[in-house]
Parts: sequence; C-alpha cells; structure tokens
Amino acid sequence: MTKDLTQLEILTELEPVAEQNLNRHLSIAKDWHPHDYVPWDEGRNFAAMGGQDWEPEQSKLNEVAKAAMITNLLTEDNLPSYHRLIAENFSQHGAWGTWVGRWTAEENRHGIVLRDYLVVTRGIDPVALEQARMIHMTRGVPSPEDWGGFLVNVAYVTFQELATRVSHRNTGKVCNDAIADRMLQRVAADENLHMIFYRNLCAAGLDLVPDQAMAAITMILTNFIMPGFGMPNFRRNGVLMAKHGIYDLRQHLEEVVQPVLKKWNVFDRNDFGPRGEQARQQLAEFLQKLEKDVLKFEEQRDRLLAREAARGIMQPV
Repeated sequence: MTKDLTQLEILTELEPVAEQNLNRHLSIAKDWHPHDYVPWDEGRNFAAMGGQDWEPEQSKLNEVAKAAMITNLLTEDNLPSYHRLIAENFSQHGAWGTWVGRWTAEENRHGIVLRDYLVVTRGIDPVALEQARMIHMTRGVPSPEDWGGFLVNVAYVTFQELATRVSHRNTGKVCNDAIADRMLQRVAADENLHMIFYRNLCAAGLDLVPDQAMAAITMILTNFIMPGFGMPNFRRNGVLMAKHGIYDLRQHLEEVVQPVLKKWNVFDRNDFGPRGEQARQQLAEFLQKLEKDVLKFEEQRDRLLAREAARGIMQPV
C-alpha cells in the first residue's frame, strides 16, 4: 500500500509546478483598472452630502440582475476569509506565497469595481448592501472541519473559480447595460485564469498522489457549496439566479464539473489504488444522480415559468 504524503511533502514536491504556473499566469494576465469600468458621470451625492438617498426607482436593473449582482459582490467581499484559507493550506513562502499574494490582489479588484459600479449607478440600495456585507464578512466562509489540507482546497477553488466565472458572465448578460456587461466580462476573464492555475496544480496532485487527490475531489464535488453560502438571502437569490439561467444545475454539471473532470482524465486513468477506485466510483454514482436532478429541476422550472407567463408576469430579457 502506497504511503500517503504529508501536506508539507505535497507542497514541496509541487512547488516547481506552482512556480511554472505562476510564471505562466504573470505572462498572460492583463493589468486593468477598476475606475475604467465605472460610468462616473452618472454619480451624485447621497443625503449625507446634501444629495438624495437611494430609492428603488433609481435602479435600471431588473430584479434578477439585482439579486445576481448582490450575490456576486458579497461573494467577492469575503476575500479576507478566502485569503486566510488559501494561505493556511498552501504556503506563504516561495512560489506558493507569491501566488497567494498575487491572487488576492487580483481578486480584490473585483469587489472594488462591482461596488463602485453599483453605487455610482444606484443599481441597488447601498445601505442594505453594506448591512449584508457586515453580516457576511463577520460569518466568514462556511468550511467544514474535514476540508483542510492542500488537495481538498485546491480541488474546491478549481470548481469554485469556474463557477464564479459562469455566474459573473451570465450576470452581465441580464443587466441590459453594455457597461455592466463589459465589466463582468473582465472579471470573468480573471476568474478563468485563476481557475486554470488551480486546475493545473490539482492535476499535478493527481499525478503525484492519485488516491489522495481523487478522494479530495470526490469529497468536494459530493458536498459542493458556493462561496456565498450563508450570506443574507442567499437561498432566495440563488433560486432566482437558477430560475433565470445565471447559474443552475445544468451549468454546474456541464460547464463546471464535467469539463474539469475531462481535463483531468478522471474516468480513464489507470493509476488508482483501491481507495482511489472507490472514490472514483462514488463520484460516478453522484454524477448519475446529478444528471437526474438536472432534469427534475428543469421540469419544475419550466412549469413555474409557464404559470408565471400565463399570469402575465414579465420575465427578464
């Protein structure tokens, strides 16, 4: 039986891969500036500065776009919690430490640009947003105790970054605003580059310790939760986003889970021992169930949308 490698041994073995992918990332990542994506000429003072406080009719966003923007922004706001988890489970030295710092700095731009856009355009209630931010950041990231270690966390952020990319990109499409769409395309492009870094490191982990990595991947996918879980109104907003195709079960399966597993060649590998095979079988059974859940969800959604259409409820376009 192959002996498991420790956290330190895995990080040490994979540091050359981390350095290679860090250098790759730095060579292709584009610098951009949040202030270039905000229509500042639409801004004006609020009551505290002699202007007018927010009123619902000031927003040009439909209810789905509002829910998605709030969810996406509050997710980005929790960056300090994500930084802590990544720093604790990767390393703060060498290429690992450089990546953690660079990733954190790039992610920070997302919250800056989203908030500036929403406040300047009065897209959502800034007071309610700030109250929700305080609650969400105080709670931090919901992370089960057994989710520690590099392999589990690198598997999670691989899928999470891709899921966030999909959510941002589709949110831009429902805003009916070319500025918002351009801004969210830029944010989504960052998320995709981050995903590639983590996906490559997790692939290297699979090659190094197949059984350990396969068990970690299965644990994450069978218990997957979005990073916004626990924020105020997360369930309500998540249902609304899924209902209108911003992030639903089919997208999770076909645009996030399946492409990554295919890239890793999970179901065609022949280097697993008994534990890895057991984890792979568990994952295969889970994916079969998820496919059935996708169909069930879509049938329920179609019936609901049809009833709403019959009652004359307008749908976002």
